[in-house]
Amino acid sequence: MADTKPKLLVVEDDEGLQAQLKWAYEDFDVVLAGTREAALAALRAEEPAVVTLDLGLPPDPDGTSEGFAVLEAVMALKPDTKVIVASGHGARESALRAVEQGAYDFYQKPVDIDTLGLIVQRAYRLHRLEQENRSLAQKVGEDRTVLGSMVTAAPEMAKVARTIERVAPTNVSVMLLGASGTGKELLARGVHESSDRKDGAFVAINCAAIPENLLESELFGHERGAFTGAVKMTEGKIEMAHGGTLFLDEVGDIPLPLQVKLLRFLQERTIERIGGRKPIAVDTRIVCATHQNLEAMIGEGTFREDLFYRLAEIVVKVPTLAERAGDAVLLAKHFLTRFAKEMNPQVKGFAADALAAIDGWGWPGNVRELENRVKRAVIMADGKLVSAEDLDLPQSDEDGVDLALNLKAAREQADRRMIRQALARSEGNISNTAKLLGISRPTLYDLLKQYDLQT
Repeated sequence: MADTKPKLLVVEDDEGLQAQLKWAYEDFDVVLAGTREAALAALRAEEPAVVTLDLGLPPDPDGTSEGFAVLEAVMALKPDTKVIVASGHGARESALRAVEQGAYDFYQKPVDIDTLGLIVQRAYRLHRLEQENRSLAQKVGEDRTVLGSMVTAAPEMAKVARTIERVAPTNVSVMLLGASGTGKELLARGVHESSDRKDGAFVAINCAAIPENLLESELFGHERGAFTGAVKMTEGKIEMAHGGTLFLDEVGDIPLPLQVKLLRFLQERTIERIGGRKPIAVDTRIVCATHQNLEAMIGEGTFREDLFYRLAEIVVKVPTLAERAGDAVLLAKHFLTRFAKEMNPQVKGFAADALAAIDGWGWPGNVRELENRVKRAVIMADGKLVSAEDLDLPQSDEDGVDLALNLKAAREQADRRMIRQALARSEGNISNTAKLLGISRPTLYDLLKQYDLQT
């Protein structure tokens, strides 16, 4: 069976020129359309890689309004399509305007078949290359996803992921230590989904968000009539997570009296609801998180040492976004794709100044701050690319980062950071990374090997 020919849509109302163009493109499966409606129907049905478009279409054959309407619709429906517009004598302004609005190229009328053929072939090759790059970029994205949904290329975060994957199949309690917004709940879900408990419930509770007098009831439940307003028996979060995982976020905010009751559950694996007399056996795994220094709290007497060691059988320290060089750009692209689909489909990526701003900002609010900034930028963006202005990042007066002890260490630190950022911007493409860094591919390979950086 012969290879399928690529599709070429010719939008032209002159039947003689239609026939001439169809005859000229033997290497393509040529689809003809003479009106806007026919052109858009063919675009939807055939999904051609390349379109040649005469701007003068009925009912405005002497103007350009219909042609521009077709161009706008093509860019909205299938923005990766390469549109080549026809330009009559003295109509160069219309051709340039079409290119500004997304057309790939233009050609002069009367048509030179050979010249137009070269433009069409070049457009098709570019479309194919872009398609391959998108496939590779998607594969890179998949390779940089850990624990199902966490996007990272940083060795620091990959080390965290490996630890999570190793401890998940066991039944030990895991404590996640890190600043707010670093993705601790996502990691807790990773523990659950990588464990034998994945078919059970994952129940999360933020201990800092619930008033002290209600937290005990939230965790342990209560019997009917246990207190005013307790009109029915209610299971607590620990019981709801039976056979699954309970995530205690901000565990450092649990008051001391309740710490005693939680410790008893961890030791005996039974609970008693408020107002209850009967112990209830519960098989629930605990994963907890906090941004506080629990060891300091133990010294101050505000957190029980025996509870700490019950909860912290495995301690995982989660790095901040500033400590994960290159991840800010990767995550920003991930968020942009998601938010653009939901809120502003015309947005396709970041302008160069936006990428530089993302690389240069310290992200004190970590991943949560980045997610919010990208969401705002997608909503505010007027064009296809998000600008630095759309991100609305404050200007930093800081000129540098922590000083290394000597020049060699400083050079290595800078090299690692720049290589990771360049890899993130080029989505793992070695040739593009080398160009961004201004070095040859062999030099880049040597540096990757020298610094043990994964691509």
